[in-house]
Amino acid sequence: QVQLVESGGGLAQAGGSLRLSCAVSGRSISTYTMGWFRQAPGKEREFVASISWSRGITYYADSVKGRFTTSRDNANNTVYLHMNSLTPEDTAVYYCAQRGTAYMPTSDNPREYAYWGQGTQVTVSS
Repeated sequence: QVQLVESGGGLAQAGGSLRLSCAVSGRSISTYTMGWFRQAPGKEREFVASISWSRGITYYADSVKGRFTTSRDNANNTVYLHMNSLTPEDTAVYYCAQRGTAYMPTSDNPREYAYWGQGTQVTVSS
């Protein structure tokens, strides 16, 4: 019923940029905080960014702060992750997620997100 589909991943050069999209169907994102996580091969999933249902409130992992920005387009039920100044350490599968309860704040805890996309691969070459 609720489906999240990431797109926009691919190969980028170090110092380059990519924009990931997360299209949500089955439930409006307008009142739900959204999150981005990533997982590299052999490593645990880590938090990247979160954007609140309250427009303008965002939260970023220290590793991406100043380089990545997340935004939302409620009219199109889509969330974006703009990735700039990419490094090989950003190589991972990136996942979009939606919190399970409306009107909740930003969060870096994956257990507080109820719905997840299938992931999109981002590879950054040196």
